[in-house]
Amino acid sequence: MKCELTEAVQRGFVPGTGTPRAVLVVGDLMLDRYLWGEVVRISPEAPVPIVRLTRETDRVGGAGNVAANLVGLGVETIVAGPVGVDAEGARLGALLTEAGIDTSGLVECADSPTVCKIRVIGGHQQMLRIDRERPVQSSPASEQALTVRVLDLIERRQPAAVVLSDYAKGALTAPICRAIIDSSRALGIPVLIDPKGRDISKYRGATTLTPNLQELSAMCGVLSTDTEGMLAAGEQLVRELDLDFLALTRGEAGISLLRPGQPPLHLPVTARQVFDVSGAGDTVIATLAAGLVSGLQPAESLELANFAAGVVVGKVGTTPISRTELLLELERREVVEQADKICELNQLLFRVAEWRQKGVRIVFTNGCFDLLHAGHVTYLEKARRFGDRLVVGLNTDRSVRVLKGESRPVIHEVDRARVLAALAAVDAVILFDSETPLELIRSIRPDVLVKGDDYREDQVVGGDEVKNWGGHVALVPVVPGRSSSKIISLLGNDHQ
Repeated sequence: MKCELTEAVQRGFVPGTGTPRAVLVVGDLMLDRYLWGEVVRISPEAPVPIVRLTRETDRVGGAGNVAANLVGLGVETIVAGPVGVDAEGARLGALLTEAGIDTSGLVECADSPTVCKIRVIGGHQQMLRIDRERPVQSSPASEQALTVRVLDLIERRQPAAVVLSDYAKGALTAPICRAIIDSSRALGIPVLIDPKGRDISKYRGATTLTPNLQELSAMCGVLSTDTEGMLAAGEQLVRELDLDFLALTRGEAGISLLRPGQPPLHLPVTARQVFDVSGAGDTVIATLAAGLVSGLQPAESLELANFAAGVVVGKVGTTPISRTELLLELERREVVEQADKICELNQLLFRVAEWRQKGVRIVFTNGCFDLLHAGHVTYLEKARRFGDRLVVGLNTDRSVRVLKGESRPVIHEVDRARVLAALAAVDAVILFDSETPLELIRSIRPDVLVKGDDYREDQVVGGDEVKNWGGHVALVPVVPGRSSSKIISLLGNDHQ
C-alpha cells in the first residue's frame, strides 16, 4: 500500500496520464493571526498569565487553509469566497497569492468584514483566542456575485474536484451549495464537503462529507460519545444525501470510512504527539481530494489523509502539510511497519479482514526462505503481481529440520522473518510449525495460492481448497541456478 501512496505523492497527485486540472476550493475565508510570546508571571491584577510578546505572524485560515494544504501537496489550486474590504482582507489576499494559490475566485463584500481569529501563544500553549467577526446574513448581492463567480470558474476551468469548506460564517448558503453541487455533478466533477450546521439538505448529491464527531452529532442529533450510534447515523446520512461515501474524523480514534452496503473501515490515529488540532480537518479534506484526483481509491486517499493529519497536529498553529513532509512520514512509517509485517495468526486474520473490506486481492505463498537470494526475491515479486497483498507463510526452524535435515536452517526463523518483512513485495509474514501450511491456508482463505513451477498444480498443498472457495492456483517460474542448497554447498567447498 505505501508504495502506491508514495508514488502518488511523488508525482504531485497528478494522474499518470492526461492534463492536470486545478482543484477549486470554495468557502469561508479567514485570517489566522498569532501573537507569540513567553509566559513570565501571573498578573497582579487578576489570576491570569502575563505573556511577553515576541513576534506576530499571519496565516490563511478556513477555506484558505484547505487551499494552502493542496498547494503544499503540489496540486494547482483556485480559491473562491467572500473577503471584506478591509486591512485583514487585503492581508489575506496577499498571503494566498504568496502561497501560489489562484485568487481569481475572491469576491469583495463591503457588507461582510473579513473574519480574523487572533490566538495568543505562550511558549507552545495556546492561552487565548479572540474572534474578530460580525455574524451577518450575506446580502442577496454578495450571494449572487459569489455564485456567478464560482459557476463561471467551474464552467471555464473544469476543475478536477470542488471542495466546499463550510465554517458556517455565511459564505456557503443553501442556494450556493445547491448551485455548485448541481453544476459540478452535471460535469462529472466530484464535490467534497467539510460540513457545518444542522441544514444537511444543502449537501445532497455531493461525493462525500468529512464531518468530525461534533459536526455529525449536530447534524444527526446523536451523542458524539455514542460510537455505534454515530456510525449508524453516518451510514444513514450516506443514504439520505446520496453520497458516494462519508469520512468521519474521530479524533483519537482515527478516521472511519462509511460506504453504502459495506461495513465501516476504521483507520487508526497516526499522530506521534499532538500539540494543536486546529486545521487538521482542512488537511484531511485537502489530502483526500488530492488522492482522489490522482486516481487513488477513497480508502487509500483517506489513509494518506490520516498520515497528513498526524503530521500537522504535531505543530503549533494552523499549518498546512507539504509534500516533502508527507513523503518523509510515509518513509518513516514504511520502516516502522516492516517489523509490523511479522504477525501472529490473530493479528494476521484481523489484517486480512481489513484488507478484504477494501476489496483487495490476497495472495499466499510459503517456504523456508533460508539464505534469501535473488531467486527468492524474484519469485516473491512475481507472486505479488497476482494480487494486492502478499502473505508469506514461513517454516519454523523445527519444520525446516524435518524437511531438510538437522543441518538446516542456516538462518534462525526470527532473522528469516525480519529479512522477508523488509521486502516491498511482502505485506505480511507468519511462521507455521506444521509439516504443511494447509491449516494456515484454510484460515486465511487467499484468493490466489502461488508456488514455483517445479511443482505441478495437483501437488500444491491447499490448491483444492482455494479453488473450492473461488480462488485459483498460480505457478511461478523459478530462477534457474539459484538455490539455498547450492549456496551452502559452495560455502562448504570454500572451507575444505
